[in-house]
Amino acid sequence: MRLSTRGKYGVRAMYDLALHYGEGPVPLKATAERQMVSEHYLEQLMAGLRRAGLVTSSRGAQGGYELARSPADITIGDIVRVLEGPIDPAECVAEGDPVEACERADECTMRLVWKKLKDCINRVLDSISLKDLCDETAALVSDSCGSCRAGPDCTRGLGETAGTARRTP
Repeated sequence: MRLSTRGKYGVRAMYDLALHYGEGPVPLKATAERQMVSEHYLEQLMAGLRRAGLVTSSRGAQGGYELARSPADITIGDIVRVLEGPIDPAECVAEGDPVEACERADECTMRLVWKKLKDCINRVLDSISLKDLCDETAALVSDSCGSCRAGPDCTRGLGETAGTARRTP
């Protein structure tokens, strides 16, 4: 089972909005540039996320998209299910009557495997919020200026010529 670009790019776009949560609408062009995703494709994804109530949009010169709820209240599972649909590794564990999908569904032991897989995937995706991703980013850049991921050797943002100043622990 693989996520399509819809799910992957959609999570990246939502993560970008979470990083800018509380700053007002984020122009789609800025998100597209930062996440290296086609602006046109991102517009299609954002339309679905807006219809699902995960983002709001505003028009005009100061317009853009922003999260409809706090990053702590939006999970990766919420985003993936909107953009990819239900996470069903086999037809017999999809919503609806399993017998319609497979005549052996009632006595099939493999159905138990697919059900457990579905439950595990959903549990993991639902356990990670956008805030969790933002917190991970903060941990990654805590040893740098925050503009890059160079770590303790980073000299960007220090106001001095690169290479002339060293951070002390």
